[in-house]
Amino acid sequence: MANDILPYARDTYLANHPETDFRLLDIREIKAFPKADLLVGCYPCQGFSQGGVREPDRKINYLYREFVRALQEIKPKAFIVENVSGMRRADFRHLLRSQLVQFRLQGYRVKWQLMNAADYGVPQERKRIIFVGIRSDLGIAFDFPEPTHGTESGQPFETIHDAIGDMPEWPENEYCPHDFHWYYLSRNRYRGWNELSKTIVSNWRHVPLHPVSPPLVKQGPDVWVWAHDAPARRYSYKECARLQGFKRNMIFPDTDTGQIQNRYTVVGNAVPPPLFEAVARALPDF
Repeated sequence: MANDILPYARDTYLANHPETDFRLLDIREIKAFPKADLLVGCYPCQGFSQGGVREPDRKINYLYREFVRALQEIKPKAFIVENVSGMRRADFRHLLRSQLVQFRLQGYRVKWQLMNAADYGVPQERKRIIFVGIRSDLGIAFDFPEPTHGTESGQPFETIHDAIGDMPEWPENEYCPHDFHWYYLSRNRYRGWNELSKTIVSNWRHVPLHPVSPPLVKQGPDVWVWAHDAPARRYSYKECARLQGFKRNMIFPDTDTGQIQNRYTVVGNAVPPPLFEAVARALPDF
């Protein structure tokens, strides 16, 4: 079973995982949950996202209580939760502590760690907090997986070129066509072919630059300018999916809800599959 309020999230999920019982509605409207050994959550984080409004008291920040409700009813053997790194900020620590307390009150041994998706084969810098809980009565401990990529692992990071080097440089109708406004140029959005991508976001206007674009040069505080006059573009939504670590034959269905901005949103909102897989495979065999 899966749940989201975005219609195109449902369309994409069912196109790639047709066996799923997908519930398209507000989680607060779900009255009962099926039994399961593993519960996974990625509840909204706009209130403490680095790219959000950073309001610690926004109601959306408290949707973790719905995850706790599901945890209480299902009582799975384990759970995994992903959320943004900004939750560690001093003004949000009470929300972090509250989640840990609530998870533990439901009878789980909980650990959390800040993880970078790049350390697990994802070709972008993407730092996220991961919570893992195992039901206390099982008497089993959890250890987070060691990085598989990077200097300490002996295996190099995956690069932008590794992920999208075989794709067309100027695909038609697949990338955000809007101009680059002042806010976009208030920070460096560029990375070269042999580097890690900057974080893939859900807002199509703020998606990083494709390496075919001119580099950006800092001109002053929060002001970046093009190094030369060559044409520039953002990543396409298909490139974003590759940079998130999705399978290369991922299906983006052509439905009424499949406008290009919705495709960016679904990809940018996701947990990179290689990161999630590394965490899930580290769970003990129960």
